[in-house]
Amino acid sequence: RGGAGTVQRRRTGTIAAVSALGMTAVLGGCGLTGGSDEVTLKLVAADYGDSKDNSSQEYWNELAKSFEAKHPDVHVDVTVYSWNDVDRKVREMVDAGEAPDMAQIGAYADYAAKDLLYRADDVLSIPVQADFVSQLATAGQVHGVQYGLPFAASTRVLFYNKTLFDKAGVTPPKTWDDLAEAAEALEADGVKYPYALPLGAEEAQAETMQWMLSGGGGYTDDVGTYSIDSPQNVTTFTWLKDELVGKGLTGPVAPGKLNRADAFTAFANGDVGMLNGHPSLMKMASAKGVKYGMVPTPGADGESRNTLGVTDWMTAFKKNGHQEEIGDFLDFVYSDENVLDFSREYDLLPVTTSASETMSTAAEDEDLKPFLDELLLSELYPVGKTSWASVSADVKKRIGQAVVPGGSPSEVLGQIQATAMRAGSAE
Repeated sequence: RGGAGTVQRRRTGTIAAVSALGMTAVLGGCGLTGGSDEVTLKLVAADYGDSKDNSSQEYWNELAKSFEAKHPDVHVDVTVYSWNDVDRKVREMVDAGEAPDMAQIGAYADYAAKDLLYRADDVLSIPVQADFVSQLATAGQVHGVQYGLPFAASTRVLFYNKTLFDKAGVTPPKTWDDLAEAAEALEADGVKYPYALPLGAEEAQAETMQWMLSGGGGYTDDVGTYSIDSPQNVTTFTWLKDELVGKGLTGPVAPGKLNRADAFTAFANGDVGMLNGHPSLMKMASAKGVKYGMVPTPGADGESRNTLGVTDWMTAFKKNGHQEEIGDFLDFVYSDENVLDFSREYDLLPVTTSASETMSTAAEDEDLKPFLDELLLSELYPVGKTSWASVSADVKKRIGQAVVPGGSPSEVLGQIQATAMRAGSAE
C-alpha cells in the first residue's frame, strides 16, 4: 500500500521501536503491541441517523464485524456521538493525550496543523486515494498535502413547493430576478415564507456561501485568500437586503433569527415557497405529503455556475502508531459496497468517483441525481485553513445584520473579513 516510500517509512519505524524496546521484547516473543499480536483500533464517529433505528452505531458495528472476520487479529471499537458533541469529544480526547486511531468528524485542519494526523498516502492504498472525487480530495489538503479523507458529501439545490407555485401561477426560477418575481407572487397569494432565508446561528455559513457563489463570489478568491467583502459579495447581500428581505418576501422571522432546521420544518409543513436544501429535505417533505421540485440554484443572470458542496471528514491519528491496521480498515471503509451502503442509508452523496458513477445510473438512486450532478460543480468551505472555524463562527454571529432594514452589507462583510484576516495571519 502507498508505494515503496510508505513501506520504507513503516519499516524504519518498526526498527526504531525494536531498538527502543531492546532485544528482550523480541526474544520474549512479545510483539510490538505489548504482549499480544492483536490490535484494537478505536474509531469515534458522528451519528447521521435521526432515530435509534438508523443510528450510525448500527452501520459501524456491522462494518467492523465484517472487517474483523477478514482480519481476526484486529478489533475495531466504535463509539458514535451526535453531531452536537462529536467534535468536542474528539478534541477532549486529543487534549487528554488519548487520541482515537480514527475520528469521523466535521473538521481536520487543526489536527493537521499540529502534525497529529497521518497523511492520506500514509494509510490509503493508491487506488482508494485516487478514487476520491477531486473537489473533495483537494478540500482535504493543507499546503498541497491531503490529511482530511472525505466522508459523505452533500450539495444544495433550490427546492420549491409545486402546489404553492401552481396556485400562484409561477414557474421555477433560473435567475435572481425570476426568484424575486416568484416570491412576490407567492407573497401576494398569502404564502408564509415565499423564500426562506436561514441566516440564523445554526448554519448561516451555508446559506451565505450559496448566495455568494450564485453572485460570482465566495469566501475566498481564486488563490485561496479570504475575500469576504469583495464587490461581488457586497452586491449579492445588497440585492438580498433590498429585493427580498426589504420587500417582506422572506417570511415572519428575521433571516438572522431563522435557523436552517426550522426553515426545513416549515417547508415540510407546506409554509415555504422555496429555499436552498440538501438531500435530507426530500425525506422530510415526502413524509408530510409536500409535492416538491428541485432546480439548480438561480444565479445573478442564469443558473449559478457553482453550488455549495459540503463534506465531513475521516481522520487518522498517529498517536497509537497503528498505521498499517488503520490503512487496512480505511481501505475497507472506502470500498464501493460500503460507500454506497452508507450513502443510501442516509441520503448522502458518495465521496468516491466509482461509487458516484454507480449511483448516477442506478434506478434506486434517481432522487439523488440532481445533487450528484451538482457535486462536480461544487465548491467547498475553505476547510484546509485552521482559521475557518473562527471565520465560520463570525459569519453565524453577524451575517443576519447585513440584511436588516438600515443595515450595511459592506460594513458587516468588512467586519467578517477583518476577523478572517486576523485569524488567518497565523497560518
